[in-house]
Amino acid sequence: MRRTASVLPLILLGLGVFTLVLGQLLDRYVEPRVKRTPVDVATDSVLTGTGSYFDTGALQTVHGKRITITRRIVGDVAAAERTGNAVWNVSTQIDTPTTLPLRDPRRSFQWTTERWVTDRRSNLPVHCCGEQPSFRGDAYLKFPFDVQKRTYQWWDGVLGGAVPLKFSGTEKVLGHEGYRFTGAVAPRRTGVTREVPGSLVGRPKQRQVAAEQWYANAGIELVVEQRTGRIMNARLAPRITLRAPGASSDAVTLLASDRVEFTEATRRTQVAQTARDSRRLEVLGETAPTLATVAGGVLMAAGVAFLVGGRRRRAVQEDSQSVDRTHTGD
Repeated sequence: MRRTASVLPLILLGLGVFTLVLGQLLDRYVEPRVKRTPVDVATDSVLTGTGSYFDTGALQTVHGKRITITRRIVGDVAAAERTGNAVWNVSTQIDTPTTLPLRDPRRSFQWTTERWVTDRRSNLPVHCCGEQPSFRGDAYLKFPFDVQKRTYQWWDGVLGGAVPLKFSGTEKVLGHEGYRFTGAVAPRRTGVTREVPGSLVGRPKQRQVAAEQWYANAGIELVVEQRTGRIMNARLAPRITLRAPGASSDAVTLLASDRVEFTEATRRTQVAQTARDSRRLEVLGETAPTLATVAGGVLMAAGVAFLVGGRRRRAVQEDSQSVDRTHTGD
């Protein structure tokens, strides 16, 4: 019985030290290694809205039509394991009511493919591994972890440049709160030219003209989850036009919409993934280390209390035995 009592404080102290160390390991080593951009991704996001587009069959811009933008992201796991970076292959297609039923990106209104390489911790671009195009900024398909209330440089693939998005408060998406970032793009040349009939851009005497492509976006709104940097909702107002070389005004509207936004299904998927990843980071980075620290402190305090109490009891017993021997001697 005495041996059990003397061993118990040591067990409690040992458990306390172990739990405290475990809390520090979770906070300093485990959580930072979990807080990395995933590499084995395979997701679709869809934005829809009403707008205008150039009908090549009718050779004119039609209005009030449904526009669908589908973005597919597939991670290149082999390249990621080889380089330690996040390598994502991205396919973006724009569809009209005519092309959407075809379900073939090659027959869509517009189709682009990209390859993004980013640092898994900072989300900054890494220029390697067949990256295409070479991009700048600190936010694109996602924001960095632990999003701050500041301005971020968001890469706009159509523009081919970074757009400053400022923090504009908070907004809830399906009950999950996120940071809202907003910005806009004034009309700007993209550097792309398109060979079109001269008559299409006000140059009837020229058979073919290398028309300039211009781009604007009247309203970029992204709602981002603070802990993970995931984009839970996106609203855009793109406008892509053509101008005759050196002209100061648009001649043809290729695509325009006052608002395209994530579909309900995409928002639900994004929020579900965000909630799962956010809870995981919260448990590993906050809840578990805090509980481990508290529990470790309690166990160590209990062990010390048992040790002190045991010493006091032994001291009292020894004094009592000493007194008994004295009385016996008398």
